[in-house]
Amino acid sequence: MRMPSHFYGMIDPAGGHDPVALAQLLLEAGARILQLRLKDASSRDLLAVARAIAPGCRARNAIFLVNDRVDVAMLADADGVHLGQEDLPLEAARQLLGPSRIIGISTHKVEQARAAEAGGADYIGFGGIYSGGLKNIRHGQGPERLRTIRETVRIPIVAIGGITEATLPEVLAAGADAAAIITEVVRAPDIGAKVRNLLSVRPV
Repeated sequence: MRMPSHFYGMIDPAGGHDPVALAQLLLEAGARILQLRLKDASSRDLLAVARAIAPGCRARNAIFLVNDRVDVAMLADADGVHLGQEDLPLEAARQLLGPSRIIGISTHKVEQARAAEAGGADYIGFGGIYSGGLKNIRHGQGPERLRTIRETVRIPIVAIGGITEATLPEVLAAGADAAAIITEVVRAPDIGAKVRNLLSVRPV
């Protein structure tokens, strides 16, 4: 696959926004790939939110992914899923989703990146790049480690972890096809303006 833009939008509750309203804001600002990540939501609520967001993504030709939950992605007719290392195995997810839907895999080291590509993942997430961020990462892997991953795999890489508008250029220059930026977006006073600024960033 090819990333539709270098900003990878995350629908996350960190900023206290209604997820459907947040998705609409991101789409209106130009985001063309969104991942729904509501770790603490019940299955019923997660499905309802996913079903509410999916039509807006289709209307704007944006890719819509669901974090962790293959079943919810299928029932909401999402474009695919993003899976962590402890989630449903890639091979099993592919059996359920078929060849046409997107599967992204979170990775943290070279071996995981290679395994994801060999297993047929459409893209990988890699991080955390910097310290801090939503998960309060203590030691970021840094752009140099990202360059190593870029040399290892050919599929797209979504960088994540402590990335800001200020550091986005070096992340893109290090080989990321896109960056997931959560905290700076969902806590921005004007989310639309922040997303438009991010979309205008170019690699250093």
